[in-house]
Amino acid sequence: MFSGLMDTILLVLQDKRLLIAILVAVCAAGTLVMFAMPYLEGSNLSKRMNAVAIERAKIRTRERERAARGDGIALKRTPAAAIQNLVEGLDLKRWLGTDTARTKLILAGFRNPSAMTTFLFFRMVMPIALLVVSFFYVFIVLKLDYPLLVKVAICLVAAGIGLKLPEIYLNNATSKRQLSIRRAWPDAMDLLLICVESGMSIEHAFRRVAGEIGTASIPLAEELTLTTAGLSYLPDRRIAYENLNNRTGLESIKSVSTALIQAERYGTPLGTALRVLAQENRDMRMMEAEKKAAALPPM
Repeated sequence: MFSGLMDTILLVLQDKRLLIAILVAVCAAGTLVMFAMPYLEGSNLSKRMNAVAIERAKIRTRERERAARGDGIALKRTPAAAIQNLVEGLDLKRWLGTDTARTKLILAGFRNPSAMTTFLFFRMVMPIALLVVSFFYVFIVLKLDYPLLVKVAICLVAAGIGLKLPEIYLNNATSKRQLSIRRAWPDAMDLLLICVESGMSIEHAFRRVAGEIGTASIPLAEELTLTTAGLSYLPDRRIAYENLNNRTGLESIKSVSTALIQAERYGTPLGTALRVLAQENRDMRMMEAEKKAAALPPM
């Protein structure tokens, strides 16, 4: 009975028409999800902002505990115990870790300390999974009429792709997140300038802008909210501005962070600096729009 079931499964997998139909269905479903995501993303705003509020509470608790104990131990959330033990037991950070992994995780929006453990876990699992799947298809399902070395090479290439998949995912997540922040940043600068010139402190201005800009860019709203928390609870306000720059990796935000640090250190007028930077951001956005318009074909 079991052998008959396996024969049926193999016959189904060898049916090229069925495989093509499944592939078309998956592509169609992926296309629908891609077009539906912008409409579904707005409903996640409250959830994401609640997560930021929790992060802000953790920063407050962590700094209070540091002050009470006098050390640098911070609160940490740990992933599943099994994954944690596996990563630590096999010392995956030594074998699969990269020098820029932590930076890439932060730029992609994964600030949780357990994100590194999850990243290392998937860097171990994905090559094994693709190696097994490719071996199954090459040697059992398709039974390719190639030399043994060629078939082994195909399996090894699949394993290599699996090793790179987590990094590819991080790069795509970082690009998407930075694009969202970059598009909304000029509007955020205008709002920040209005708030500062109306007499608000920089903390209240960041908080107000975060609430307004959330409909245009949830990642930017998260970053501004975390910066507000850092300004309130970190011992050195300069660290909060530097963290904002490190979490985004954008030159436009780096220039604003530098201006805010100089204003804190030397007491220079903040409104003047923000007005100049806001104008520069508007000019950059106009240049990008003109560049895209020039690349369009003539009518």
